[in-house]
Amino acid sequence: MIELIQEYGPAFLYHDGAGLSGVAMTLWLFVLSIVLGFLISIPLAIARVSPHFWLRWPVEFYTYVFRGTPLYIQLLICYTGLYGLEMVRDSALLNQFFRNALNCTVLAFVLNTCAYTVEIFAGAIRNIPQGEIEAARAYGLYGWRLNLYVVIPAALRRSIPAYSNELILMLHATSLAFTATIADILKVARDANAATFMTFEAFGIAAILYMLLSFVLVGLFRLAERRWMSFLSPSRA
Repeated sequence: MIELIQEYGPAFLYHDGAGLSGVAMTLWLFVLSIVLGFLISIPLAIARVSPHFWLRWPVEFYTYVFRGTPLYIQLLICYTGLYGLEMVRDSALLNQFFRNALNCTVLAFVLNTCAYTVEIFAGAIRNIPQGEIEAARAYGLYGWRLNLYVVIPAALRRSIPAYSNELILMLHATSLAFTATIADILKVARDANAATFMTFEAFGIAAILYMLLSFVLVGLFRLAERRWMSFLSPSRA
């Protein structure tokens, strides 16, 4: 165990000799995926609850497809499937993009987490009390102003518990990046296991690292809930 840590500790925590360490690569994939997924999901969530069918249906179809298929298959399609299309290979821009394993991995992660996040935010929007909407309209807020100043902030607050679960699942899902030969935590653990045959120790270290990252994430969301969801707690006399 000590020998494994001495030999592969830098690859797990500091560097892999050529680039980012396993932890750094995992965090990079996680942060980039959730930030892009979050930014894209907000306008899509507004469209998801729109009364206009032509605006709501495409988003509903997108979320149904990506929530109804495994992330592993989505990653394989982005990593190897799309590059097999002639139109992708003939396009200089698409060819360059899909030849990069990191680009394909991030694309799959963003599309997947965005689909779940859209449904979380859309559910939170539907649960906003009608009185809040009516009060905002009484102050003259309509259209994009109503969404920007009332609907979106209220929905984001109410969706914190559900969204925290999605982020933890997304953190764990980054372990699939090894499929695209990305040197994340699991890839380093697999390399250590292949070289030393210390299966329990190698994957045990990976499990501990994922658990510690999840613990930090849970703690941050607990603080966020206390800060931004206190208005939903029953008032004390």
